[in-house]
Amino acid sequence: MVPKKGKDDGNKDTGGLLERILNRDNMNMAYKRVKSNKGSYGIDGMTVDELLQYLKQNGDRIRQSILKETYRPAPVRRVEIPKPDGGKRMLGIPTVVDRVIQQAIAQVLTRIYEPKFSDNSYGFRPGRNAKQAIEKCKGYIGAGNIWVVDIDLARYFDTVNHDKLMALLAKDIADKRVLKLIRKYLQSGVMINRVTIDTEEGCPQGGPLSPLLSNVMLNELDKELEKRKLKFCRYADDGNIYVKSRKAAERVMKNVTKFLEEKLKLKVNRGKSTVGRPWKLKFLGFSFYLKKGGAGIRIHEKPVRKFRDKVKEITSRSNGKSMMWRIEKLNKCITGWVNYYGFSDMKRVAQRLDEWIRRRLRMCLWKQWKNIKTRHNNLVKLGVDDVTALQCAFSRKGVWRVANSPILYRPLTNDYIKNLGYHSISERYAYIH
Repeated sequence: MVPKKGKDDGNKDTGGLLERILNRDNMNMAYKRVKSNKGSYGIDGMTVDELLQYLKQNGDRIRQSILKETYRPAPVRRVEIPKPDGGKRMLGIPTVVDRVIQQAIAQVLTRIYEPKFSDNSYGFRPGRNAKQAIEKCKGYIGAGNIWVVDIDLARYFDTVNHDKLMALLAKDIADKRVLKLIRKYLQSGVMINRVTIDTEEGCPQGGPLSPLLSNVMLNELDKELEKRKLKFCRYADDGNIYVKSRKAAERVMKNVTKFLEEKLKLKVNRGKSTVGRPWKLKFLGFSFYLKKGGAGIRIHEKPVRKFRDKVKEITSRSNGKSMMWRIEKLNKCITGWVNYYGFSDMKRVAQRLDEWIRRRLRMCLWKQWKNIKTRHNNLVKLGVDDVTALQCAFSRKGVWRVANSPILYRPLTNDYIKNLGYHSISERYAYIH
């Protein structure tokens, strides 16, 4: 088979692009990535643990069918994920085999597209993350750009125009076999209640290829904003544009909305898109404030409320779990939360949350002690005098009120809670600073 010529930036030859995608080393790397990401099963029920044996037996057949252009991707499995604002995010989970093929495609195409992407784009790109995006925004605000244009794309991953996306891909990919394979994935369909529904638009979120395709489409927006010399930051379909006045912000909102809807055929959610101040809006879970010498970063109240809800679930007094289980779950939850939000100015937030979490743990202990005798005996063991211990044990106050009473928080000190294994938010925050 003669390799078909391709192109990237006009200088490099991407001939035989499909062969590069199906190269053994590239496919092995794709398998390892899918294996390490774990993830759920597709419509065929095959798990990542079953994948290796299946590929050993069928890998050559799959590769040949792709080369002959007879391969047909399976429909994705629809999964609904609750969103913090109460809505639902629709995911499309491909089969594990299709995830490997998509990952192999993404690995090769990433090398072509990465040099073309904007420096103001941070989502789903190697070596880039949300922290860098927030720091970029902080710099804009500190330089006096204190009005934000926050444009919300309505169900972005479900509304991508296939023809527009394929036309953009064709500018850089001349191997038509690769373009046909990508279109097959776009049109593979969604299975809901065992019924396959055709996908005439959209790029189902949940597969390894969709983040890259998302960036290819929205890179057109990035280029337009750069052409207009606007200061912006984009993370996947979430982005903010920073300007110096409200009048400029309203003008940008109007013009960019027109570009998105007319040029890229995307849908702008006018109800959620807004012009406002950085300290009143949320971007990637963060907000900002002005301080001497520039801008500061803080956690927005919504992720704080979501975190509190998670802690409430773990420390529910009626779930019957052991204290060891609760603390283990809490520590994992806190570790992930601080790893993401810890670079913001959250010292006071951490202190308040720690006080509240310790109170909830004291409440759990008091609840677990259950009867009067056990409560009395445990208080005495902790150094409370007999009379006071009896008075507390006979208390008719609710467990939440007792958890905040001096009789309980004096023996159940912060050090006592720490010795149970609880690692506070403040400790973790101080460690990374």
